[in-house]
Amino acid sequence: MSDGIDYRQILDCRFARVQSVFDDCLAFARRKLSRDGVMAYVEGARNIGKMGRGEEPVLMFLEEIPYLARRTGEEIIPRIVEFTRQLGRTPNAKAIAPFLQSLGAAARALESRELLEEYLQLVWQTMQRTTPRVHGIDSMYASECLPEFLSSVPRVLGQLSLHGMQNWVDYGIKAYPNDPERQRDYFLLQSADSRAILQRERHGTLFSDHERKLDLYLRALWESESVMIPYSLAFDELRKPVPYLDDNGIHLPDVYDDTSGGIRGIDRYRALLAHLMAHRRWTTPLMADNFSPFQRVSIETFEDARVEWLAMREYPGLRKLWCALHPVPREIEPEENVSYIRHRLAMLSRALLDPHHGYTAPVILKYAEQFQALMAAGNTETRAMVDLGVQFILESRQRNDSSAKVYFDDTEIDYRDDNRLMWRFFEDGDEEEYENRPRQQQTEAAEDEARLPPRLYPEWDYGTQNYRPDWVSVYEYLHPQGDAAYIEQLLLKHGALAKRLKKIIDLLKPQQKVRIRYQEEGSELDLDVAVRSLIEFRSGAQPDPRINMSHKPDGRSIAVSLLLDLSASLNDIPAGNDQSKLELSREAVSLLGWAVEQMGDAFAIGGFHSDTRHEVRFMHLKGYKEHWGHEVMGRLAAMEAGYSTRMGAAIRHAGDYLSHQQADKKLLLVLTDGEPADIDVADERLLIDDARMAVREMEQEGVYTYCINLDPSADEYVADIFGHHYTVVDNVARLPERLPQLFMALTR
Repeated sequence: MSDGIDYRQILDCRFARVQSVFDDCLAFARRKLSRDGVMAYVEGARNIGKMGRGEEPVLMFLEEIPYLARRTGEEIIPRIVEFTRQLGRTPNAKAIAPFLQSLGAAARALESRELLEEYLQLVWQTMQRTTPRVHGIDSMYASECLPEFLSSVPRVLGQLSLHGMQNWVDYGIKAYPNDPERQRDYFLLQSADSRAILQRERHGTLFSDHERKLDLYLRALWESESVMIPYSLAFDELRKPVPYLDDNGIHLPDVYDDTSGGIRGIDRYRALLAHLMAHRRWTTPLMADNFSPFQRVSIETFEDARVEWLAMREYPGLRKLWCALHPVPREIEPEENVSYIRHRLAMLSRALLDPHHGYTAPVILKYAEQFQALMAAGNTETRAMVDLGVQFILESRQRNDSSAKVYFDDTEIDYRDDNRLMWRFFEDGDEEEYENRPRQQQTEAAEDEARLPPRLYPEWDYGTQNYRPDWVSVYEYLHPQGDAAYIEQLLLKHGALAKRLKKIIDLLKPQQKVRIRYQEEGSELDLDVAVRSLIEFRSGAQPDPRINMSHKPDGRSIAVSLLLDLSASLNDIPAGNDQSKLELSREAVSLLGWAVEQMGDAFAIGGFHSDTRHEVRFMHLKGYKEHWGHEVMGRLAAMEAGYSTRMGAAIRHAGDYLSHQQADKKLLLVLTDGEPADIDVADERLLIDDARMAVREMEQEGVYTYCINLDPSADEYVADIFGHHYTVVDNVARLPERLPQLFMALTR
């Protein structure tokens, strides 16, 4: 060490994990603390380690204390050590690690030693008040809910003052003094009353208190009677909700705090509603599929400025309010490997709103002038903003725009919505629209398809724990035709198996009938209703004429997408076989396609392979509305394998089509023979984690993903991607039999 002190000897800790991270933790502490502070820090870690509570408390102490001491003063270190030792002398030793982990959040929220001392007192009082007592005497049992309370501290302190948290704790202790299970649910924020008390203790302008006033504001200024639907900002930690406008009404936060600049919460509501109403009055929807994500966000920036310009023309006072709420990003020197696209667009937005913005960047000045010129000339249509947005993103784009590390400071404009009102998507126009076009148009489309822009998808980087936006380009092709007779021969080859499958299909087809009652005309009399109507008639009342009933089949509502890995390894011939994996896969898919056609389920087939992230090829083999016929069989007959396996992007692409199908159950089947890999990725873990995240995204969209893997060693990685939703087919020769059986088991 540069100061000549052997801190490892002072630490005197033999835990392997502590030893492995100590140098990094110490280096961080030396940057944040004085020499005496570093000594107190290491001695404190030593004392925590000698408590005999394992390595976890030491690791938490090493990670959290430098930040805590930097915020509240180095004098707090001995106090934290002493408090931890006191906690360790009670039966609540299991609460030590969550207590130490909560200190970082407490320091960020409280920012003073005095308030932190009050927090320590609150923790101690909570422990004492929730510890079981026998005849008024402390027992040797631990507190039932102290660890749960400490795990919720970051969320609670992120929304309440210390006083508000005290009130929240008091209610939980008093409401369930003899019910530890419900008390645990309360402190974990899982019970309704816990969230209700948390909501009650929050400060700010509550929507519920001003709903009538805001409704009158909409009627008076905007001649609108829109329904306002509040949502809570309290319980979504991963992705904060954003205001938006849809057919159901206006979705907006349930509470707004006053800003540091003196803007009241009620005025923030008015600014939001004015922006939304301006969109409703003047925005013309656009087709989102015609633009890349970067182009869309640029167009949104100009469109937001356009509708605000039109609104300010009618109500000039809105400019002062919006300027007060709009962040003022400062011009900065860009760093390497950081994306500044949000920052540039925020600067542009400020320049379009505020004539006295003071920016000097040439591209900002150029497009601000062009925007003002269009407005002055009366060219105030949404289409004009499309041209400006596309040109701006092309002219200002930088090499680092696709970096996973994004600059966010002063870029959030919280009075604006998410602009879903201005976009339309080809939800009903799936890839199977090929079948609905005239044959000549299909040919022209096939010729022009190579010139169509790719679909851009993000990719998960487990190293930074973030997405790389627009990282992968997926090109979709209509697979060329082959000889359909070849597939017919394969079906004849497996005639015996097809007969067995036909019996299973007959059993799976809907057999039951659903009764539809209260019909004026039907197939039979509904006796209960008929008797009641007769009683009403004889009593002199008007009888119900709907005395019949009918029946309808209880049908299946399933949509299935089969995603085939067509990488080069599919050309391999497994040991003991005379057919390649590709040939066996073709036979299995042919049998499955025939079987699904018999059952009548919506079914699509797509294949994929990749040649770096810049070219992931998705081959369309069968669409959901396309029937099993010579065209589909011809594409299967011509199926070839090559290149690599970038699975995550293919899952997102196939899942996007599947998620828009109208079905109760949506199943994405992935047939592959190996782990995700590509020639531009050296870290094999990267694409495995990306595929895992893609499967999670599908779950959020209501799509059930299942993998059939032909790799005998797949257990080493396939569970990391699909969890328990996979089957490994060790005997590849049985794939034609196993694939249809698995499908029927999954859709039964």
